[in-house]
Amino acid sequence: MSTRPALAQASTADRDRAIKLGNDAPGSVAGVPPAALSAAAVAEERSGHDTVVLAMGDLLGVVDAFVLTSGGTERHVRSLAEEIERRLKGESTITPAAVEGMQDGTWVLLDYGDFVVHVFLDETRAYYDLEHLWSAAPRVRWRLDE
Repeated sequence: MSTRPALAQASTADRDRAIKLGNDAPGSVAGVPPAALSAAAVAEERSGHDTVVLAMGDLLGVVDAFVLTSGGTERHVRSLAEEIERRLKGESTITPAAVEGMQDGTWVLLDYGDFVVHVFLDETRAYYDLEHLWSAAPRVRWRLDE
């Protein structure tokens, strides 16, 4: 039995439907941009570890969501960030306002304005522990199997 999330296994049409529905997708929270859900799905497809979407709107006010994922090597981190950026540009024609950390490859930040994607090296994610720092933020159920 596969442990890959159903959204990653779903047909392209099913995945696109879930992404386009945005706030109506399984377990999503109002105000989370559909492109943030798409970024999470891309991370899972590319073997991102422990991908999480946090609804930040009520806590932070300047951003609606954080997408957190991690990779086992610096090359994997950069590859995840590059693929998320490429796919979002292709699917939604959006590009990040800023990209930080691509050279270092331990923590890449893609700032899309209304959401931010954080791609960590596993050790860096454990050290900064943003899930604990923002533990009051609701976790968005973005997979079809959740």
